[in-house]
Amino acid sequence: MTATDASSRQSALDRLNAHAPFLARLAELNPDDVQRFLSEGTDAALAPVAPPRVDDDIMRTLRQWRGRMALLLALGDLSGEHDVATTTRLLSAFADQACDAALAAAFAERVPGEEARGLAVIALGKLGSHELNYSSDIDPILIFDPETLPRRSRDDPDEAAVRIARRMVEILSARTGDGHVLRVDLRLRPHPEVTPIVLPESAAISYYESEALAWEQAAFIRSRASAGDRALGQSFLSAIQPFIWRRSLDFRQLKEIGAMSDRIRDHFAQGQAFGPGYDLKRGRGGIREIEFFAQVHQLIYGGRDPSLRVPATVDALAALAVAERIEADVADRLSGHYATLRRIEHRLQMIEDQQTHGLPTQPAALDCVARLDGHADGAALLAALAPVVADVGACYDRLVAERAVTTGLPKGEGELAAQLMAAGFDPPDAALRTIAEWRGGKQRALRSPAALDALETVLPELIKALGAAPDPQGALLRFDKLVSGLPSAINFFHLLAAQPALAKIATRVLSLAPTLSDALATRVELIEGLIDSRAFEAPADTDQLRSEWAPGLAGLDYERLLDRVRDRVGERRFAYGVQLIAGAADPLVIARGYADLAEAALGVLADAAVAEFVAAHGRIADSELIVLALGRLGGRALTHASDLDLIYLFTGDHLGEADGPRPLGATIYYNRLAQRVTAAMSVPTAAGKLYDVDTRLRPQGAQGPLVVTLDSFERYQREEAWTWEHMALLRARPVYGSAAAKAEVQRIIDALLTIDRDPAKLAQDAAEMRGKITAHKPPKGALDIKGGPGGLVDLEFAMQVTQLASGSCHDPNIGAALACLKGAGLAPPEVCEAHGLLARMLVMLRLTAPEGEPATAAARQLVASACGEPGWPQLLAAHDAARQEVADWWASIRPAAMDQQEMEA
Repeated sequence: MTATDASSRQSALDRLNAHAPFLARLAELNPDDVQRFLSEGTDAALAPVAPPRVDDDIMRTLRQWRGRMALLLALGDLSGEHDVATTTRLLSAFADQACDAALAAAFAERVPGEEARGLAVIALGKLGSHELNYSSDIDPILIFDPETLPRRSRDDPDEAAVRIARRMVEILSARTGDGHVLRVDLRLRPHPEVTPIVLPESAAISYYESEALAWEQAAFIRSRASAGDRALGQSFLSAIQPFIWRRSLDFRQLKEIGAMSDRIRDHFAQGQAFGPGYDLKRGRGGIREIEFFAQVHQLIYGGRDPSLRVPATVDALAALAVAERIEADVADRLSGHYATLRRIEHRLQMIEDQQTHGLPTQPAALDCVARLDGHADGAALLAALAPVVADVGACYDRLVAERAVTTGLPKGEGELAAQLMAAGFDPPDAALRTIAEWRGGKQRALRSPAALDALETVLPELIKALGAAPDPQGALLRFDKLVSGLPSAINFFHLLAAQPALAKIATRVLSLAPTLSDALATRVELIEGLIDSRAFEAPADTDQLRSEWAPGLAGLDYERLLDRVRDRVGERRFAYGVQLIAGAADPLVIARGYADLAEAALGVLADAAVAEFVAAHGRIADSELIVLALGRLGGRALTHASDLDLIYLFTGDHLGEADGPRPLGATIYYNRLAQRVTAAMSVPTAAGKLYDVDTRLRPQGAQGPLVVTLDSFERYQREEAWTWEHMALLRARPVYGSAAAKAEVQRIIDALLTIDRDPAKLAQDAAEMRGKITAHKPPKGALDIKGGPGGLVDLEFAMQVTQLASGSCHDPNIGAALACLKGAGLAPPEVCEAHGLLARMLVMLRLTAPEGEPATAAARQLVASACGEPGWPQLLAAHDAARQEVADWWASIRPAAMDQQEMEA
C-alpha cells in the first residue's frame, strides 16, 4: 500500500465520519470491514461480503449485508478507488443478488424444496442499466409463467404468483430495526391501478404489442432480466423487442418524443434556478436531461442500428458518437458531466440514506455535502457545478431545436396554440392542457400507439369542429369526458377522420345537448348510426319500426333480445335528438317519433315476455293481456326522456286458469306477466336502460292490483273513479293487444268520456286537483313549461274540462284535440298556437336543459329557432304571451271561488 493510498482511504473515512451520519453509524457496527478497507482497499474488503443463505433469518441478514455493502462502496467512492461507473455497477449487482435472495426465500416459504422458477424480475430504469444510486428505488416489472411456476396443489397460478411476489417485496422493502434493503416501486407495470403486481408473460406481451405508450418504450431502453427466472425474463424481452426498437418512427411517435422532452422542462420549470436547492436530477442541465439526450437519439435511430441499443447512459453516448449520430466532443463532455452530477447526487444520499436529489438550501447543510466530496465549502461546490449544469442545459437546448427541425414538429406548443386560437379557442391554455393529457396517455382510451396514431390523424379536423361549436371549451370538456369512458378510442377517431361531418355533429351535440352527450359517453358507437342517411329521415311509425327490426331480432333468446331492443331504441332515440340539435326537424314531429319508438319497443318486448310466460305456464283460454298508454305516450308526444304511463288489463274470466306445465290462476298469471313486461321495459341491462314505467294511474292507484280484468276496469271507472281519472282517460290509447281487444278497450273509454256531467262540479273537481298538484309540485322556475301559471298543465286541465263538459273532441293528442275544440268554438283560437310554442319548448329544453335550468347561451338560439322565433329575447316574449293565453283560458273555466281561496292561501 502506498502512502497515497493510505492517505486517500483515511481521508475518505474521516469525511464519512464527519459529514455522513448514516455511514458513520455503519462504520461503528462494522469495524472489521473498515480496518480491512484501510489496510487492503475496497475490493479486498468487499470480497468476503457474500449474500445470505436462504435458510438464514432472511430479513435480518439481508439488511446487515446491505449495510456492509453501502459502507464499503461509499468508502471506495469517497477514496477514489472506484469511479462512478464502478460504484453504480456494484450497487446494481447487489440489488440483483438481493432480489434473487428475497425471491428464493419467498419460494421456500410457499413451496419448500422447489426451485425458484417461473417468475422473472425485469429491471427498468437505473437498475436496468446497471446505474443504481445509493438510495434509489428499484422499478421492476414482475412476470410469471403459469405453466412452470411451482405452487401448492390448491393454488391458482395467478394467486400463487401474487403471494410470492408480495412476499419478495416485503422482504426487500419492509423497514425493521435493521432498516430496509431496497425500496421497490412496481408502478411502471401496465395499468398499475387495476392490475396485480405480477403479470402473466402472455398478458404483458399483449399489452406492450398493442397498448403501451411512448414513455414506456423509452423506459424499456434500460431494461434487462435482472433476477429470478432469467430465461423467462429474456424470453419476454425478446418478444417485445419490436415494441422497444422500431425500424421507423411515425409522426405520432416523434410528436410524443417531443412532448416528453417538453414535459421534462415544463414540469420542473419552477424553482430550478441553479444554486442552493437545485435539483441535480430534474433541474435544467441536470442528470435527467443527459439521460434523455441519449434516449431520444436511441429511440429515433436504434430501430435500424443495433449498436445503439445499449442501456447505460455513458455507453449510449459513446455508441451514438461512434455511429456519428452525435458529435464525439458532445458525447465526451456529457459523459464527464454525467459522472460529476451522479457523484454529487451520491454524496447527498450518503448523508442519511435518503432518496434525495436536491442540493440543501441551508448553508451549513450545503457545506456538509461539499466537504464530503472534498470541497472547501458550499460556494466551492456550486462554482464547480455551475459550468457543468450550463453546458448540459445548452446541449439539451440544441436537442430541442434540432428535434423541431428534423421531425418537422413545433419547438413547443406555439403552433398548436395558434391552431386552437384560429379555430375559436381564445385563450387556448385549457385546450392545450387537455390535448397534452391526451397525447401523454392520461386517458385509458389513448394508451396504445394505435389510438394515439388515430388521434393525431383526426386532431386537425377535430380542433376545427370543436372550435366551430357554439361553446368550444364546453364541447372540448364533454369530448374529453366521452373519451375517458372509452376502452379504446381507435375506432372512434378513425370514424371521425373518415367522416368529418360526424365530427361536426358530435361537437354540436356535446355543446348543446347534455342528454345526448351523456348517451354518447355511454355508447360512443351511437355516432356510427348517423352515417346512414336514413338517420335524418322523418321518424318511422310503430309498424315500420317493428318491420325494420324483425330480421335482426329473430331467433334471439330473451336476454339477448332485451339488449338488442335497447340498442335499437338507443340508436333511434339518439338520431332523433340529433335531428333536433341539427335543426333538421320540427320538435312536434320528433315527439311523435319518440312515442312511436316506445310503442314499438313495448310491442316487441311484451310479445317476448308473453312467449316466455306461455312456455312456462301455458295460456288462459279466451284471455289476453292489454296495455293501455296514458299521458304523453297515449297522446303520441313524448320528450327524449319521458316516463311511460301504463295501465295493464286482461280480458276474460278472472277465475280462469293457465293450461301449461305450471298453471296459475288468471289474476296471479297476469300480475306476474305484467311485472315481467315492466321489467323488460325498465330494468337496466348490459346495453343500458330503456324507459321508466309508471303504473300509478291504474284503478285504485298504487294500492290496487297491478292488473285487473277489463270488466273490473270499466266498473271501477263508472262507479268509483275520481274526476281526474276520467280526465286522464282523455289521453288514453290502447297500445298492446289484439285488434279486437284494443277496440273493446277503446269502446269502453269512449263510453266513459261521453257520460253526462255537471259542468260546475267538473270545474270544481279539476280546480281542486290542480291546487293539490301545485302544492305537491311547485314550478321550478319561470321556464318550467309544464308547471306554473299558464303552463302545459293548466292548458291540459282547461282542455280536459272542456272536453268532458262538451262530450266532444276526445283525441288523445293534445294538438289534435285543441284544433277540434277551436273548430267547434269551444277553445280560444290563440290557444292552439300557444300550445305549439310551449310543446316545442318542452321538447327542446328536455334535450338542452334536462334538469330544468335555463338553456345555456349556446343552446338558446337553437331552442328559439326550433320554436319559430328569431332569437332568445323574442322567444321569451312569445313564451310569456302564450302562457298568458293559457292562464286566461284556465281562469275562465275554473270556479271564481278557487281564485279567492288561492289568493287567501
